[in-house]
Amino acid sequence: MSVLDKILGTKRDEITVLRSPQTRDLLRKSALDAEPPRDFLEALSASDSHLRVISEFKRKSPSKGELALNLDPRTMAVSYAQGGAAAMSVLTDRQYFGGSVADLQSARAAMSIPVLRKDFVIDEVQVYESRAIRADAILLILAAIAEDSLLMDLHSLAQSLGMGVLVEAHSADEVERAIGLGVEILGVNARNLADFAEDRDGVAALARRIPSGVIAVAESAIRSVEDATRMAEAGFNAVLVGEALVRHPDPSSLVSDMAGVLVSQR
Repeated sequence: MSVLDKILGTKRDEITVLRSPQTRDLLRKSALDAEPPRDFLEALSASDSHLRVISEFKRKSPSKGELALNLDPRTMAVSYAQGGAAAMSVLTDRQYFGGSVADLQSARAAMSIPVLRKDFVIDEVQVYESRAIRADAILLILAAIAEDSLLMDLHSLAQSLGMGVLVEAHSADEVERAIGLGVEILGVNARNLADFAEDRDGVAALARRIPSGVIAVAESAIRSVEDATRMAEAGFNAVLVGEALVRHPDPSSLVSDMAGVLVSQR
């Protein structure tokens, strides 16, 4: 069984709880009653040619183990925003990544940039939950959602609630699948979720397959300004950076340096 399969098994157990009629109704009402979300798409739609940085907060991962269990999400959120991050990503999966809903809520309350909920969303009740906890955007992972109809239903529901959607691919086939579905924001993950192996060369090569009208985001294995520059030169509009920032003694300065990189046209 792959790492992704194990994670999705846990998610299905969580979804069973969320789907109880009372819980689902409460989440839906809270989502519909929430104030308008911050505009994730606009935050990544650069009016200039500089790289957009999505700064991530995570405590651990299946591939790297413990990273920063005791970090304060509020402190990191302020640091990221001060460094010029376009948006923030917060892991909310508890079992595999040590995250929580509270981490997202604390981070979002501390600053004013959009916050992406980084989790394994495979059911509409999780979309309602995401808006109910005040996430401004969600992640939809192609490897976790085999049916195009389900992917687009989740995508449409998120957009109807005002949220942005980052659709994540790993392979050339998944990139083509996402493009065919007409997504606006497409992430390419250097990490294969089956075994969490990295392939940075593959990510850079896939950038040229993404149309210029789609916001392209490079994800994972970006640990330095040099790595970010390489992705920008490949044509990515944005980078999602986690491990390097939570380990860095001055994350604000690293965000600032990455945000100063110029993007090459695809």
